[in-house]
Amino acid sequence: MNKHWVAGALLAVAGAMSHGAWAAREERTFEVFVSVPKRPFYIVPTESDWIHRPQQLSWSVANATMGGLRKHFDVRHDTSAIEARLDGEPYLSNGRSGEDIPLRVSFNGVELSPDIQPREVVSRADAAAGSRVLLEIQPVKPPGGYRPGDYAGSVMLLFNARAPGE
Repeated sequence: MNKHWVAGALLAVAGAMSHGAWAAREERTFEVFVSVPKRPFYIVPTESDWIHRPQQLSWSVANATMGGLRKHFDVRHDTSAIEARLDGEPYLSNGRSGEDIPLRVSFNGVELSPDIQPREVVSRADAAAGSRVLLEIQPVKPPGGYRPGDYAGSVMLLFNARAPGE
């Protein structure tokens, strides 16, 4: 009987210990995601959290100058060069006539314009290898200087993957 009692006591202790361990257990569930671009052609910002939000340009009170925007993109196209153009003139406006601030936009060192014909911004060799390139948006100081006010604007870039052999 003594053996029976010891075995029963051990089972009771083991059951209590496992019950206590289970009661202290916590679980956390969270979701993860990733966007994997298609290999043949992509233009993806390296910092994904900025592209859909307004970007504030800096203002230097001491120098009365406006700063620009510099952001990197990862680009690739397996079969040819990548081209780009702007969809409209880039500028900042405060809503008053004659007080707009023009913007100079370049992608991978190539200045862009809203011309009908896009410009090559990544060569075929660099596009095939995949590259990290810089987007720069710089204000152009108006002839009369910057006038006080709140300014806003938008820049729309259009990218083309050239057809192979072009």
